[in-house]
Amino acid sequence: MQGRMKQHQLNPTEITDVLNKAEVGRIATNDPNGFPYIVPVHYVYWNDKIYIHGLIKGQKIAYLKQDSKVGFEVDEMGAILPDTTIVCDTNTEFRSVIILGNAQMIDEPELKKEILKHIVKKYTPELSHMEFPANMFKATGIIEITPSAITGKYYK
Repeated sequence: MQGRMKQHQLNPTEITDVLNKAEVGRIATNDPNGFPYIVPVHYVYWNDKIYIHGLIKGQKIAYLKQDSKVGFEVDEMGAILPDTTIVCDTNTEFRSVIILGNAQMIDEPELKKEILKHIVKKYTPELSHMEFPANMFKATGIIEITPSAITGKYYK
């Protein structure tokens, strides 16, 4: 564990709060050459899992089908805290969460629809009464991340 992590750990309630409030997450998959491939995504945290929507094809999908191990990160950045005496002691208020886990695609239509409703409710609640067009629903993929480790830290 990182040195400052011991002093600045988020508790489980705070971790959930960050996961529910953050608007952009970042998923890291592994490319065939062992390099991380990181993409910003919209997501929802529901039933202790991360769900990401997007097209059913693309690099992140191809990579997670080859290797289901992923990383996921969200953060909230606050104010810059300048130290007027020692420039290197300037800091930043923040809260961040890092998840390590395994990802899979969700294919079951009813579960997929329920997850999409949660995503719509998070980002555009005023549209949550609308139905999903069949052609768009079919072309939308859902990634489910089941966490094996979750850590959160803060500074203020």
